[in-house]
Amino acid sequence: MSDERTTSPDPDVTPVAETPATPGRARRIAQGMVVPILAVVTALVIGALVIVLSDQVLLGLWGSDPGKAIGESLKAVGDGYGALFAGGLGNPETYVAAFTSGDIDQIVRAFNPISESLLAATPLIFTGLAVALGFRSGLFNIGGEGQLYLGAIIGTFVGFSLHGLPLFVHLPLAIGAGFLGGALWGFIPGLLKARTGAHEVIVTIMLNYVSYQLVIWVLRQEWYQRPGRSDPVSPMVDPSAIIPPIIEGLRLNWGFVLALIAAAFVSWLLFRSTLGFEFRAVGLNPSAARYAGMSISRTLILTMAICGGLAGLAGATEILGVNKALTPGFSPGYGFDGIAIALLGSSTPLGVVFSALLFGVLRAGATPMQAATDASPSGRRPRRRISPSVRSPRCWRAIPSPSA
Repeated sequence: MSDERTTSPDPDVTPVAETPATPGRARRIAQGMVVPILAVVTALVIGALVIVLSDQVLLGLWGSDPGKAIGESLKAVGDGYGALFAGGLGNPETYVAAFTSGDIDQIVRAFNPISESLLAATPLIFTGLAVALGFRSGLFNIGGEGQLYLGAIIGTFVGFSLHGLPLFVHLPLAIGAGFLGGALWGFIPGLLKARTGAHEVIVTIMLNYVSYQLVIWVLRQEWYQRPGRSDPVSPMVDPSAIIPPIIEGLRLNWGFVLALIAAAFVSWLLFRSTLGFEFRAVGLNPSAARYAGMSISRTLILTMAICGGLAGLAGATEILGVNKALTPGFSPGYGFDGIAIALLGSSTPLGVVFSALLFGVLRAGATPMQAATDASPSGRRPRRRISPSVRSPRCWRAIPSPSA
């Protein structure tokens, strides 16, 4: 007699079809990083080509001695990128010397490059989020620069006009005013889009130019211009409205932490809230969202207002934490950089943070790179000195005379 038992399938139990295994979260993240990494690598390669092709001495060497030209070209690219990342992340030798000395001040100074990179990344996180949130809702918010300026105008006014308030009251009021200023400038294109169908790209571009002129006009008004000054500059904000530094001796302030909090909030809003689901549904298929009972007009207006508020925070934190006073052209284009950051970060809050950090390193390291490679911001490079052994008559013919 056999101990083996055969069992027949239960007729009352419906067999469940096997589903193919879905890739894990780590794998999905890795797949999503392929395109951004390739974009960064491609940009570095193109930058290396620009470094080589803009040096007339190297161009002459490629015609006379290609072997030495390769070595000199690699050295030029290595020096340039080395200075770039050392200026944005610091020099390992400096860190070793600082920690070896045991001097707290020297250790703090060693972290100055990282501090400057994070400081430069702070407004970029806000503007990147302002664009990414719009992308998720099917909107192209190209007005981050104007919204940034409006946030700076109102945040600065609250910062210097209120006196006698403690920091824990005055500073949140000034930052909140900056958010409201940017939200107002984002509300306008959202309302026009919802009510008249006006394209947000056209409206936000025009509002950018309006905001530039509005800053100049406001700074010429007696109630806003600094007393005793004829140039367009606002009064200094009160000490109670200044965003304090995270570490004394470094310029990095708590605005960077606020930017990370904003990124976490946008992530929760998009992927954990009902309102965020409506944003994404409208962005993916407005007709289906309308059929499901969602208000397209309300979603468009609210999305643009929040986007504007995020960009307004960039302007407010830049004034309250860095400049301490409003001047025309204080932004080097943070609002437009936010478009590239959102695209590079795949319109996700986490991707925006990492993209902004990369751009912050590039911004902080740009000046040291220019100093180390004799490169000017205009893109024109002066004649680079190399050793006489790699010079040739053909090289000298490729170099214009000083009088040219």
